[in-house]
Amino acid sequence: MVDTGAVARNTRGSGSSVSGLKSADVSIAIVCPADTAALADYEIFCSTALHGQAQHPLWLHAWITATNADALIATIRHEGRTKLMVAMEVIKSGPFRVARFMGGAHANGNFVATDPSGQNFVTASVLTALREVVAQARPDIDLICLERQLPDLLGMPNPFAQLATVQSANIALATDMSGGMDAMLARMNGKRKRKKLRYTLNKFSEAGGHRWLEASSAADVETLLSSFFEMKALRFRQNGIPDPFSPMEVQSFFQTLFTQALQQKPAPFVLHGLEVGGRIVGVNGYSITQNSFVCEFCAIDDSEPSLSPGFYLDFVAMEKACEQGKAIYDFSVGDDDYKRTWCDVQTQPFDLLLPLTVKGRLAYAGRLARTRGISAVKSNTRFWTLLKTLRKKVSGYTS
Repeated sequence: MVDTGAVARNTRGSGSSVSGLKSADVSIAIVCPADTAALADYEIFCSTALHGQAQHPLWLHAWITATNADALIATIRHEGRTKLMVAMEVIKSGPFRVARFMGGAHANGNFVATDPSGQNFVTASVLTALREVVAQARPDIDLICLERQLPDLLGMPNPFAQLATVQSANIALATDMSGGMDAMLARMNGKRKRKKLRYTLNKFSEAGGHRWLEASSAADVETLLSSFFEMKALRFRQNGIPDPFSPMEVQSFFQTLFTQALQQKPAPFVLHGLEVGGRIVGVNGYSITQNSFVCEFCAIDDSEPSLSPGFYLDFVAMEKACEQGKAIYDFSVGDDDYKRTWCDVQTQPFDLLLPLTVKGRLAYAGRLARTRGISAVKSNTRFWTLLKTLRKKVSGYTS
């Protein structure tokens, strides 16, 4: 890793350099993770650091490969020891250039790679230093926007939590599995859920039988993801929502991510699917952490509502989470009725916004207002329900 004051390699422009900044006890350097050496350093640090799954080295490799991301890593050192490594990509957002977590809206439950030893040392002065060194290295960046960050991970507070700019627009919901499946069901109307499971299995039998699937080869990954993209696209069209999975580079990213994850034991990312009557009717994508199953995305074919493929996939995944000793089944960000039937853990993620330029202050104000506005709308159940209904009507979708 480049040390303070050194000049790093930059593969994205001739003559451009990356700068370092030093204070009495903090030094920061910026490198381009498209550089193999920088990514290798990040991976070494992550082998002992705590980090969110969207900050996993495999996630970074896959995203950069699929999108050719203009990517940076900010390194913060304290008392001669690397304390944080913040991986970001630079994107164009209207008239602004914004540095964000790699993956954009697909990156949830974010937690920068952090040395788990010692107390948090991130203060306002450290954020000032981070601002200055990014601005020095990349004067074209207007705003650092690190969204949907977890307030803590495995009992460790997020180093940026005390300096959060605003609460994220969406909460995250999860289920406490620490006492096992039976204990969870005892709290969550288990008698009704087991009855629904029996009913669902009977419906599967009537429809020609079922198979639960877990991708174990590149071909499996391609099959399940193809079905997922098709089902998800239909659902977004029905609800009048732009499809964030439609870009080919995003689809290539997930194909690479889940295929490469098969080479690691245990796999940090896995795909589950459900086949009924020879047809795939549900796909869930998970990240697997030290203590949790996190459902990063899901899609179902609901043309036959009585099949309940989503319920079945969640139920089986919870059983497997318990078998593996996981304490949490995490539905990730977003508040939906089906999640509420399971969840007894609610987390409020936060966003950190750091303007670097005059334009960046405009972008900061705009994003802050937007986040607060969305939060206000979603907190009004009646208005939010009406808005979703109107959005579906405006979409003009007909089956």
